This record gives sequence, C-alpha cells and structure tokens, in this order.
Amino acid sequence: MDSPRTVEAGATVAGEPRPAPLRAFLVVYQGDAHSRVVELTEAIEVTFGRSRSATITVDDERVSRIHTKVTLRDGRIHVEDLGSRNGTRVGGVRIEHPVVVTSGDEIAVGPALAVVGVVGEAIAETSLGGTSYLDERLGAEIDRSLRYHRPLALLMIRVEGEPVARDAAIERLAAALRRMDAIAEYAPDEYAVVAPELDHPTARALATRLTSEIAGAGAVARAGVAVFPDHASTAGELVSQARASLRQARAGRAQTPPPVPSTSPDTVISDERSRRLYELVERVAPSGMTVLVLGETGTGKELIAEALHKGSTRARGPLVRLNCASLPETLLESELFGHEKGAFTGADRRKVGFVEAAAGGTLFLDEIGEMPPALQPKLLRVLEQRVVTRVGGTTEVPVDIRLIAATHRNLEDEVRAGRFREDLYFRISTFTLAVPPLRDRRADIVPLCEHFIRGFAGEHAPVIPTLTHAARELVLAYPWPGNVRELRNAIERAMVMQSGGVIDVEHLPERVRAGAAAPVGGRAQVVPVGDAFGVRDQLADVERAAIIAALDASGGNQTHAAARLGLSRRALIYKLEKYGLKPPPGRR
Repeated sequence: MDSPRTVEAGATVAGEPRPAPLRAFLVVYQGDAHSRVVELTEAIEVTFGRSRSATITVDDERVSRIHTKVTLRDGRIHVEDLGSRNGTRVGGVRIEHPVVVTSGDEIAVGPALAVVGVVGEAIAETSLGGTSYLDERLGAEIDRSLRYHRPLALLMIRVEGEPVARDAAIERLAAALRRMDAIAEYAPDEYAVVAPELDHPTARALATRLTSEIAGAGAVARAGVAVFPDHASTAGELVSQARASLRQARAGRAQTPPPVPSTSPDTVISDERSRRLYELVERVAPSGMTVLVLGETGTGKELIAEALHKGSTRARGPLVRLNCASLPETLLESELFGHEKGAFTGADRRKVGFVEAAAGGTLFLDEIGEMPPALQPKLLRVLEQRVVTRVGGTTEVPVDIRLIAATHRNLEDEVRAGRFREDLYFRISTFTLAVPPLRDRRADIVPLCEHFIRGFAGEHAPVIPTLTHAARELVLAYPWPGNVRELRNAIERAMVMQSGGVIDVEHLPERVRAGAAAPVGGRAQVVPVGDAFGVRDQLADVERAAIIAALDASGGNQTHAAARLGLSRRALIYKLEKYGLKPPPGRR
C-alpha cells in the first residue's frame, strides 16, 4: 500500500473549509548546541543563506548567498530552492521545484537543519496507511528519536465489533490523535498508532483514552504499548514488544512495561553455514575468552551470546545485556559503569552499573560500534585492569566478567576512520564469530517460518497453519534485509491475516510480496526491493481486480465487500481512491 496522502493546513475536507493553524514555525539547528525558533506568518518570507540579509544566516561555503525560501501562504508551508549550487533537501531528498511541507518535515540547507512545527487544531483528515507506511514512518521517527534523544511510543490496538461499529470506531480513533501521530492498519481489525514524544506512562494514558473513544462508537478495543528506546532498539523489536503488550491486554493480564527484548526464540539450525557457526560456538564457549560477534541487524547475534554464556563455566552467573546504540552518551556511561549519589542532577542514590551487575557472569554489549569515543578508553581500562570506577566516584571496584561484544559495523573501517580505538578493537576481537545473513543461509528460512508458526499458533489460531507452496517460494526469494527479526514479524502478521489454516502469499506483508519475483523455471529469483516495480504493478492489478469482483458480488455494498476481502471498510475506501475506482452512486 502506498503512503497515505497528506491534507495540508487550510485545505478543504468534505467540502467544508477548515481554519488555518494557530501557529506555524521552524526549529532551526546549527551546531550541537545552537537552536532557535523562527515563526512563520503570511506576511514574512523566511530565507536561508550565507548573506547577512538572510533571515537565517548559515556561514558555510556550501550555502549560497540566498539559498532557500520558506513561506506560509493560504495555510500551507512552501519550501523553494532559489537556484543554489548544492541544493535544498526536504526529508533527505533534494528538491527541484517548490514543495509543500507539514509538521515534522525536515529541511536541510548545508549544515543547518530546520524542523517544521504546526500547533493548533487537528485540521487534516487522518488517512489510514498500510504496513509499508508504518515501516517508513517508524524508521523516520526512530531516527528522529535517536537524534534528539526523545521517546517514541507505538500503540497496537485491536478493535472488535460489528462492521459499522468498527468503521465508526476507527474514525473516532483517527480524530482523537495529534497531528504529529500516525495510524496504520497492521492487520484486519488491528491498528498501529505511532506517537512521538510520549514516554511509557503518557502512552498508557493515551491508550486508555483511545480505547474509551472506541467504546463510545459501540466497539470493543484492547491496546498494547511499547516505547523506544526503553523497550526496543529497532523498529521490528518495537512492533514485537507492542504486540506482546497487546497480547497481555487481550488475555486480561495486568500490563507491565515490556523488558528490553531478547532477539528471538529458540535457535533453529538447518543450513550448513549455521551448523558450522554453532560448532565454533561450542568450541570457544568454555574457553572464557572475549568474543566479537559480527553480523547484520536481526541475524541473531544475541542468540550467539546466549549460547556462548550457556556453554561456559559462567553459566550459573548472570548474562547482562546492554545495547550501546539505544542510549545517549551521558546515560550510557551511567548505565555501564554506575554512578555515586550526587554525581549529577537526579542522582539521588548510588547505582550499580551493568559491568558490576555482570560480575561472575557475562556482559553482552550489543552494537559496540556505536559506543562514543569518550567511553571507549574507560571500557578498555575495565577489560585490562578488571576494575570499574563509578561516575562521580574515586573508588575502584574489582569486577570479574567475560565480555561478548557484537556489531553490524566493520570495525576495521571504523578504526581507520578514527571512530573506534585500535587498542580496544584488538582487545575485544580475541576471537571473532561472523553470523551470516539470512539470505546466505536459505535452508534455515522455511524451518524458521514453521518454528514461528508453531510458536504463534496458540495465540492466533486454533490449529497450526501450513505454508502454501507459493508462500514458501516467496519467502525463499525475498532477500530479508531485516534477517530473522523481519521474518519473525512477517510470520506473526501472516498468522493474524490468515483464517483458514493456510498461510498464502496474500497473507505476507506487502514489502515481502514486492521484494521478490515469482519463481521462474522452478527456481526463485531474487529481485532487489528498489527494482521490484514490475512486481508491484502485477500485485496492484491483482488487488484491483479482487476489489472489483468483491464489489460486484456485494452489489456495490462497501461494508460487505470489505468483509469479503478481509479489510476494514475504511481501508477499502482508501484502496478505492488509490486505484481510482468510484463506488456505485448511493451504495455504501
């Protein structure tokens, strides 16, 4: 499904004029510590440039004298590049013509970054996106969360009731959201709400309010919540944790904040490369040496760490996990090494860090390549001298730990670029294990699918579904850039979508269907996601034909047609607009 259209400020919706926003502005960042707010009004043009006559002066040789113009006209915010040599970028894409932006969009002029803000009445009709839109929006919001050290909440909401009540409930749900929020249909009757800037308590309060709104429409709702980076370090993990919270709610259990996740359930080993890897794990586990685990995101590096710990003489001790990419530098230092009371504002008591907590066991540092340079010598000292000094303290505390580190980066390149200390690299890479990506161990793919299906069957289906031959060919053809974690999420969604004990191609996510071609000559051909336009066109034709057939069979009744297709009526309306299909007059 394509990203939903945007209705800008001041647009007319359903024939009725809406008021312009109460306030529009830019938050401009120049350098690590310099930011300012610039108000946007219809009377003033805001310009960026090297000239002192520009509204926002950007003193950089990459910026033209008058580089970019931002204007507010008729309730819409317009961005125009003024013929600059190096261009203006909106959302990371260089613009060739004037464009309209909305709240949350980013404008880059050389080293300066401006974030668009709109405060006021929710003046745009919230469109309902699909899984592709959810993936894109989550990725963008996680990047923004990391950049500005702000939380990001994901709500998964299950809506149950008669079709008319469900449609009314989704309308009320969309209307209750803030302009910066996004809503997408994750599965039939299950919706994802992306809510930036909300911590866990605030997100729980929002979930309570939204379920009350849905109840007011005559439907029943349950909601689960997870927050980045507290409960997850990637978009896939965030979805999994929010769905786990939803499962708690549907089972009537009291919801607690989800723990920082483990990568995946039990290990499945079918491919020869996987077997060789775990043979090495068995050999090195008892040695106690430091191990560096290399592999792409989602390959199961944490499972390797667990196997190394369980096979070691430290198996009775703790396995303590910390993701170095999920915390800002100041917080990471405190979490890793601990702090003394009064070490900084808010340090009202002594805190034992992860290093001390792992004493007698194993410390697993995931994404060690993201560790800030200022912390690297402190970790090296811990490894070489076996002591740790808490933040704000002077006492050296002896520690006995085994370190297992993991990263998706090429640390040798990072050393050459000066971003990672060479001595620390040599210290942590005493023994290196490389976890192959899922696309290079395809014999694992179908067994993993079946493993995940069995694991989800108790929750989503009375019987264990089977994969059709076409679905097997599709999962084998797709390159799985998100590896095992992406496969797990895809199967979980397919379990929600299927209803007859069979998982077929249409139950798999759109990105999987678009990223792989149909088998040719009995052999699957991998098609890069970016080059799969022919496949998308074929799938669109199939979907369009299915919608027309469902409408014909239902006499043009959209509610009945949506039920036949396994969609909500709102999602069907979106697809009618997408394919330019006009419903019969007077029929709903």
